[in-house]
Amino acid sequence: MFDLIYRFNPTEDKSLQAPRSAHEACRLLVQGNREFAEIAGAYRGGKNSCVIPSDPRAFGWNPAGAELPMQAPFAAILGCADARVPPELVLSKGCNELFVVRIAGNVLGNECLGSLRYAVSNFTSTLKVIVVLAHANCGAVTEAVNAYLDPGRYIDIASDYSVRSLEDHMLVAVRIAALGLEEIYGAEVFTKPGARAALLEVGVVLNAAWSAYCLRQEFSEKFPELGVVYGAYDLISRYVRLPLSPHDALTEEEKGLFAPPEDAAGFHELSRRICRGKFIRDLLLDQAA
Repeated sequence: MFDLIYRFNPTEDKSLQAPRSAHEACRLLVQGNREFAEIAGAYRGGKNSCVIPSDPRAFGWNPAGAELPMQAPFAAILGCADARVPPELVLSKGCNELFVVRIAGNVLGNECLGSLRYAVSNFTSTLKVIVVLAHANCGAVTEAVNAYLDPGRYIDIASDYSVRSLEDHMLVAVRIAALGLEEIYGAEVFTKPGARAALLEVGVVLNAAWSAYCLRQEFSEKFPELGVVYGAYDLISRYVRLPLSPHDALTEEEKGLFAPPEDAAGFHELSRRICRGKFIRDLLLDQAA
């Protein structure tokens, strides 16, 4: 048995120390994900619990009196609505540390952007970073990949604006991912049985990077100290990472959160980098065998 514990001391008149910079905020998030990802190893090593410290004020438990708990998140998360990827859990963070906006495919629509504008404008003293948190095998990106590979499927959603608007956001990233695969492996790559899975995993990352890029464009001028990063959660290893290596051979450089590309050339280079990785090569080869 392994216990995941959120712990606070209701008699302690002390708040958790918030990060003072975007860099420190990212470090805390990456460290939290590492702790979550390594739970299995901790269990095998003889530990039977993981403790996440929490602020009693966040639960309305104030030793000084019945004051209204104030929002004080240090990070805003634009995440996918997928039930397997709760941000507070995979980043090992407690109540009132994250301002979370979740939508299928972690796309940046008007409502999501409005929510993030609210966070950035109202939590200026605590909010240090915005994270676009994608995940492997995303169902929403899968639908965009299917529409790209079989354009006839797009007709099925064309009359449904709410669904079509999600897919339209993601098709930009899927197209860049497809160009990367074709450049590295040739135009015949899409005749391989593993091409659909490979396109999905590259598309997941580029879709997150695209949302992060748009958010940086949105906030950089007025809030230059605000960090904007992205990452993709691996459902098997439980690390937030770039999919460069197989699940059981992730390197330190591909674990964590990453700044989005600066321009179109940067997106194409990111696509090529992921396509060249062993993870994508194995998807193409293994499923082609």
